Amino acid sequence: MARIAGIDLPKNKRIDIALQYIYGIGPKVAGDILKKLSGQIDAATRVKDLTEQQAGLINAVLQKEYKIEGELRREVAQNIHRLSEIGSYRGNRHRRNLPARGQRTKTNSRTRRGRRKTVGAKVKAA
Repeated sequence: MARIAGIDLPKNKRIDIALQYIYGIGPKVAGDILKKLSGQIDAATRVKDLTEQQAGLINAVLQKEYKIEGELRREVAQNIHRLSEIGSYRGNRHRRNLPARGQRTKTNSRTRRGRRKTVGAKVKAA
């Protein structure tokens, strides 16, 4: 199992897919990384077939050119904290755990707001 950027990549996946298991790397960035290393690594190579040298090359490119994992998570958290500190609308939405990008909340947004809480369905005491 190859360990790249502190993440154990699944060994039976192709390297272009396995790189996407790293936070901050999607399909485009994974393709760009493999293009830069086109002479050394083929995109169809399985992770279990990578040599230590090839894993080192991928690590070197990631550290030199991209923000990934902890550094990227920290930056995103700092951005959200800054928004809530200055009292912006988006910061308040983050603080109250509501959608921050203009989505409706009367219906939908259950992912962000959690399960429904029924209100006002009490039986009158006789």
